[in-house]
Amino acid sequence: MARHTLSPAAAATAAALLMCAALLEPGGALHLCVDRLYNSTDGRHADGLPHLTPTEEATWMTLLPRRLRGGGGARAEFDWLALYRSLTRGRPPDGAGVPGELLSPVSLHDVRLLDAGGGDGDGTSMYWQAQQTNLEYLLYLDPDRLAWAFRHHAGLPTVGDPYGGWEVPNGQLRGHFVGHYLSASAQMWASTRNDTLRERMAATVDILHRCQKKIGTGYLAAYPDTAFDSYEQLAEAWSPYYTIHKIMQGLLDQYTLAGNQKGLDMVVWMTNYFSNRVKNMIQNYTIQRHWEAMNEETGGFNDVMYQLYTITKDQKHLTMAHLFDKPCFLGPLGLNDDDISSLHANTHLPVLVGAQKRYEVVGDHLYKDISTFLFDVVNSSHTFATGGTSTMEHWHDPKRLVDEIKINANEETCATYNFLKVSRNLFRWTKDTKYADHYERLLINGILSTQRGRQPGVMLYFLPMGPGRSKSVSGQHPSGLPPKNPGGWGSPNDTFWCCYGTAVESFSKLGDSIYFLDKDEIPSLYIIQYIPSSFDWKAAGLTVKQQTEPLFSTDSYFEVSVSISAKKDAQLATVSVRLPSWTSANGTAATLNGQKLNLTSNGNSSNGGFLSVTRFWGDDTLTLKFPITLRTEAIKDDRPEYASVQAVLFGPHLLAGLTHGNLPVTSSNHSNDGLTAGVWEVNATMDAPVAGWVTPVCSRSLDPQLVSLTQSSGGRTRVLSVSIADGKLVMQEAPEPGTDACVHATFRVYGPAGGEGRAQGANVTIEPFDRPGMAVTDGLAVGRPGPGALFNAVPGLDGAPESVSLELGARPGCFVTAPAGSNAAKVGCLGGNGGGGNDDTAFRRAASFARAAPLRRYHPLSFAARGTERSFLLEPLRSLQDEFYTVYFSLVSGSGDS
Repeated sequence: MARHTLSPAAAATAAALLMCAALLEPGGALHLCVDRLYNSTDGRHADGLPHLTPTEEATWMTLLPRRLRGGGGARAEFDWLALYRSLTRGRPPDGAGVPGELLSPVSLHDVRLLDAGGGDGDGTSMYWQAQQTNLEYLLYLDPDRLAWAFRHHAGLPTVGDPYGGWEVPNGQLRGHFVGHYLSASAQMWASTRNDTLRERMAATVDILHRCQKKIGTGYLAAYPDTAFDSYEQLAEAWSPYYTIHKIMQGLLDQYTLAGNQKGLDMVVWMTNYFSNRVKNMIQNYTIQRHWEAMNEETGGFNDVMYQLYTITKDQKHLTMAHLFDKPCFLGPLGLNDDDISSLHANTHLPVLVGAQKRYEVVGDHLYKDISTFLFDVVNSSHTFATGGTSTMEHWHDPKRLVDEIKINANEETCATYNFLKVSRNLFRWTKDTKYADHYERLLINGILSTQRGRQPGVMLYFLPMGPGRSKSVSGQHPSGLPPKNPGGWGSPNDTFWCCYGTAVESFSKLGDSIYFLDKDEIPSLYIIQYIPSSFDWKAAGLTVKQQTEPLFSTDSYFEVSVSISAKKDAQLATVSVRLPSWTSANGTAATLNGQKLNLTSNGNSSNGGFLSVTRFWGDDTLTLKFPITLRTEAIKDDRPEYASVQAVLFGPHLLAGLTHGNLPVTSSNHSNDGLTAGVWEVNATMDAPVAGWVTPVCSRSLDPQLVSLTQSSGGRTRVLSVSIADGKLVMQEAPEPGTDACVHATFRVYGPAGGEGRAQGANVTIEPFDRPGMAVTDGLAVGRPGPGALFNAVPGLDGAPESVSLELGARPGCFVTAPAGSNAAKVGCLGGNGGGGNDDTAFRRAASFARAAPLRRYHPLSFAARGTERSFLLEPLRSLQDEFYTVYFSLVSGSGDS
């Protein structure tokens, strides 16, 4: 692991955080930071301590005022200021060092996503659609059912039935999703002003308020406080502070975003209760016990406490925040120890987000350095092509991601949610576009990938990255590690995973990272995400409207227009737009009101920076055309034998190839079956341009050639399909939309001159949807195009209107048939069944298919990749539902030609 040189001052500050860093063995610091729930030793090492050595305990004890050290004798009044000064080596909490040049996020109240513009070729914004799907789910949820376990615990009458999943009445994390719901609904209300949603979220706050008053101590949860007794005794308790953080954050968001005073009052009362618990634990034992107990998932408890302090300025709240700045994790990072392997990613990313808040609140630059360092460590060695991180919820050995994609539990959605917060904050601090680029990539490929189309309340926990994977069977690892990892798609009523909570928040705040304001003498706006939206720039007296043109795989440019209008007189302001790393600065074209601009690139990033315009804005339109191309990106694995493993991207969009692999992957027991020849190999050379083996699919011209061929009888409909087992034609039950079977039951049927489809004419080629450039042969299997892969699509032999029969071009009178009672498609010939009567009627029926609407259509960003043994249809990973796919390909040189 790399170690970087620190200044003496920085090293001393980090050492203070680590207590006694000089006594730590090199490289071992972070390994002292473990999670009792995820470690077979219950978080304890040979000395019996989860993360503090006896010497470190003595160091902490010398930092504490004598009356706070615990043990016998009378206890003086707990002094939160004294404790804080002890923890910070006397640095004052007066905010004198608060950084003053941070970009300010704009209010969600002032941003509206637009339904038109951009999107996936249909003119509907994919961001707006994702927001609306999420809004529909939030409106579906019932406050009485959500709060059922809170009422039950408080001894109040319950109403209706409780939800299931992780909100089941005996679940250890019950109540966590209610906190997420309060945050998400507050964010969604600010983003849409939906009145029904405001009524429901206010009703939920009222229910929780009555529960807290009934309990009477300030405590508020859906389970007894005995969970915290277990936590403090270092016994098993599934992350009680994690759940409390979600509830507190939700209530605080209800106050800050929706103006509900009850939310703030309830959080303050909850903090009084929990500060007493922490105080008693320190007094009854030592502060060491507090650090030991923190060796599990506490969420962003430090973050919500720092937020609360900015409102109340109560010293107790600041000290509580710092007590949850996990030193065994942050301390080694302050010393630039980059060994994060084996750590649970989403235990520690929220702690880092809280540490970032500390930098903003008190100006402690150590925490800025820690955040920058950890981002670089994760982004350089532990991220997939999506920009996301973690496998089985953990970080593993750096630059060994080929080993990780053999497991189908990659990229936990919660880690994605929190990593986005990290990059967002770093951008606000630095204006470095590398962080905005990362945010764009992870938002598009990580977050938008986790909704199942337009189905409200159907979301994802893990996002698989390996060959032959599917979102529908992700996760489900057989190890049984607590908590047992969920997998596949969830459901609206019976899931409520942690990743459901972070997902509903993510889709509620899609407008929070598009625009940022700078506190310059001249009002200054940064536009860092290209999302169709409007922004009410109140401080400048301007209205900003952003639109993007629909994007297709055949396009050479991604076009954005920014319209700026003054509410009264023209206003002087600076507008800076991000130049993405995936485009070319030299090729970017910009016009203002139709006149070409020579824009200056500025900023702190080596990846392009910003294009800025300062002028009096009245009624103007800035148009940008960014060159957009295909490119490959190597997997983060530094072993030479895996240098050929690459992902394919089109601008910021990660493409996935539709492929089932050699074996159907139905569980992670098959996790090592994917890395086999032919499944993920493409015929390319390392130095050849990607456009040489990946070509665009023109969806607009080819969609009319798509068709599904069905037969119906006795109320049953079957569809002609390609078997995933052997590539031969079979009949299968008509599949549900969005399933993998739809891919294999769709064909492109075209003649020598292309044609308009409808599966008709002589010498047509029948191309499987997911294998562009290949064809069904007269052996009724998938192979290469040629004379043996031509058919005559003639009117159906059964005489039914719109039916079609497929005659083998090389064998006139012989047809593709699907005999009743058989799942296999066969070749049958006229006259081979006796030439008449019932047998002839049965043959004609078996040889006739109804031309149905295609079960699958091309995505506007579809591409064809040439493989060594087969070709692949590439589509954006975010667009896939149950399809099996490959994100990474092995680029090899070969003579195969698809």
